[in-house]
Amino acid sequence: MEDSRIIELYWQRDEDAIAESDLKYGAYCRTIAYNVLHDHEDSEECVNDTWLHAWNTIPPQRPNMLRMFFAKITRNLSINRYNANTAKKRGGGEIPLVLDELAECIADEGDAAAAYEARELGERLRTFVKDLPEREGNIFVRRYFFTDSVTDIAQRYGLTKGHVAVILNRTRKRLRRVLEQEGYLDEQK
Repeated sequence: MEDSRIIELYWQRDEDAIAESDLKYGAYCRTIAYNVLHDHEDSEECVNDTWLHAWNTIPPQRPNMLRMFFAKITRNLSINRYNANTAKKRGGGEIPLVLDELAECIADEGDAAAAYEARELGERLRTFVKDLPEREGNIFVRRYFFTDSVTDIAQRYGLTKGHVAVILNRTRKRLRRVLEQEGYLDEQK
C-alpha cells in the first residue's frame, strides 16, 4: 500500500493503518529496535509502541516520509528502553560505542544547553550528512542513526571492518572541523 494511503487511514482513524504500517515497515522498524536493544522481546514492544505513537501523532501531524517518521519514533523509543534497561544493569551493545565515537564531535551538555542551539546544531548535522558523498553519508547514518555495528556496515557495503572504521573516523574528524569552524565547538588546542 502506498504511504499516502496509509497516512490517510490514520487520518480517518481506521485501525487498518496500524496493520498496514506493520505489514510494510514492521521488519524495518524491528531491525532498528534490535540494533539498539539486542533483545527480540524488547524490540517487538518498541515496534508496537511505535504504532501507538504514530496513532496518537497522526493527526495532527502528516509525515512527509513515513518510513523515516517510523524509523525516528522506533529509534527514540528503543534508546529510551535501552537507557531504562541499562540504568538497572550496565552492559554492552552499540549505544555506548556510538556515543563514545561521537563524543569528540559534539559539545558537552553545558555548551549546548539552549534548545535553540540544539535545533540549529541538529539542522547543521543533517546538512553535513546530506553534503557527504553518498557512500560515506550512508555509512555515517547507518552507524550513528541506526546504530549498526561496524561489522554489519562492512558486510552491507562489501568493505572490510577496517575500511569502515577509517571512513567513520575521517567523517567524524571532518564533522568536528566543520563544527569548530562554525562556532559549535571550541577549536582544538
